[in-house]
Amino acid sequence: MKLEQSRNDTELTEFILLGFWVSPKARVPLFLLFLLIYLIIVLGNISMLIVIKIDSRLHTPMYFFLQNLSYLDLCYSTVIAPKTLATFFSKEKKISYNECATQFFFFALFVGTEGFLLAVMAYDRFSAICSPFLYTVRMSQPACIRLVGSSYICGCINSMIQTGFTFSLRFCGENRLDHFFCDVPALIKISCVDTFVNEIVLFILSALIIISTTTIILVSYGYILSTVLKIPSTHGRSKTFSTCGSHITVVSLFYGTVFFMYAQPGSISSPEKNKIVAVFYTLIIPMLNPLIYSLRNTEVKNALKKTLLRKIP
Repeated sequence: MKLEQSRNDTELTEFILLGFWVSPKARVPLFLLFLLIYLIIVLGNISMLIVIKIDSRLHTPMYFFLQNLSYLDLCYSTVIAPKTLATFFSKEKKISYNECATQFFFFALFVGTEGFLLAVMAYDRFSAICSPFLYTVRMSQPACIRLVGSSYICGCINSMIQTGFTFSLRFCGENRLDHFFCDVPALIKISCVDTFVNEIVLFILSALIIISTTTIILVSYGYILSTVLKIPSTHGRSKTFSTCGSHITVVSLFYGTVFFMYAQPGSISSPEKNKIVAVFYTLIIPMLNPLIYSLRNTEVKNALKKTLLRKIP
């Protein structure tokens, strides 16, 4: 009895990622699907980074922010995808305690930063449409760098708080993590101590970030809509508002899934549902973002064509 109690009180040094419950026949097709998605993420986001870098016509604040968005999508999907792919055919599916903490820290850093960056991008569109004469002052290069830097700082603070609270919990006995990466809801579920405070902190912190950033986005688009409706011609209204279409789509996808995952106390109790939603925001959204911006944006499409034609002899 004492030996069993001693084992249960021993701190864990590794976790087992259970991943997806699939039959052996479905394992290879699912692996190939995930690999294809990740390759599209890498190709799409690197292409956006290169095109914006080499085409001087895209050296504007809007594309500077878009370049950072592509970088964040590439980073946080890379934090998750390689380990997820490796677990498909690994018998043990182990991840060490330190690897788990590191994975979660960088994932929370990049995802949190992206949330703040999307708010900055909404402010950029507000400045361009509602205050065009002050736009070059408000969105000067130093101002853009400060805005992006602030997004990273806020993302880092969020990541440090969440990582600190989560990995201050004790994990003993149960080490099977019912997820495909180290995420807070799954880690809280296997902790052997009371997690009430952690659940409240997760909910409050996520709610504060979502409320603050969505408020900036909604207020910005409220002013944008008011300004656009004052334009007399239908063509003018359509052309002006079209520059916001891609951003609205990306914001809707990102905040919809993040809110569903982290801002609901009940989400912690449904691991299978959480895994499906997590696939969407860790892999599907980073894959869709460059497609959304390239397909809906004439300047990006022209820059892509120009870049491709340069490489064709």
